[in-house]
Amino acid sequence: MAHLRIGSRGSQLALWQANHISHLLQQRGHTVSIDVIKTTGDKIADVTLAKVGTKGMFTKEIEEALAEGRVDLAVHSLKDLPTELPSGFVIAAIPEREDARDAFFSVHYSRLEELPSGARVGTSSLRRQAQLHAVRADLNIVPLRGNVDTRLRKLESGEFAAIILAAAGVTRLGVAKAIREYFDLDQMCPAAGQGALAIEARSHDSQTIEAVKFLDHPQTRAAVECERAALNALGGGCQVPIGAYAEVNGRELLLRAVVASPDGKQVIRDRRSGSDPRKLGMEAGLELLTRGARQILESVYGTEASVPQQP
Repeated sequence: MAHLRIGSRGSQLALWQANHISHLLQQRGHTVSIDVIKTTGDKIADVTLAKVGTKGMFTKEIEEALAEGRVDLAVHSLKDLPTELPSGFVIAAIPEREDARDAFFSVHYSRLEELPSGARVGTSSLRRQAQLHAVRADLNIVPLRGNVDTRLRKLESGEFAAIILAAAGVTRLGVAKAIREYFDLDQMCPAAGQGALAIEARSHDSQTIEAVKFLDHPQTRAAVECERAALNALGGGCQVPIGAYAEVNGRELLLRAVVASPDGKQVIRDRRSGSDPRKLGMEAGLELLTRGARQILESVYGTEASVPQQP
């Protein structure tokens, strides 16, 4: 069996993910090492993600190590991976997804609707901010960066009345007991790929691709391919006010997609079913563009925003 070198970010959650994949590979007889790589996103931890807006900010340096042969595979949170990979790379496996929903955390309040007017709510995501404002325009949404532990400590210290995090991350880190409420998918549509992992490899490295093939979960792959197709049609990266969530429903996929203005005053939703993941996602994205998503995205990012022309 091969010795496999995994490239990973150094956060607590990223290392959990890398070690999880390492354990599964070791069970198959491989020896595995983990190389921690600092990414652009890690280096600018004091800047709001939406203001940075750089595609690949959590993956670029890891892909450079992959291209140079310093690591054999990379383990990413799939939502951090740009919808179009650079030439020479492939998503070799997408393991079964964890809970994709967003979750509400608070010391004093059990549900979002219990928060008093003007309450400080922390989130790092424009997507969450926009959908929160659509439900509670009276809340004070404040940028929140840092790893899961850091964010929970800020909540416990009283800096925030509540914070919003992805359920998958806190579940993986064993602190799901801190969740007070899970958001309904129609109220808070997750980010494309949220809760899923991506195992990235060099496209010509057939040995590594074969070694990780057993990790691939076809239903999860179909769902996230659909979500990423919708995101791609909208020209968005991971730091945009766009949500997309697909789930297998019999022989078809059911896709929910949303584009919202940061103030929550404009929320455009689409819900549709189909059997072809990429076609379904593309159709949803183009439909949202025709119904006003283009204007929302251009107003958020300016006329230079990567919003594609209609075919």
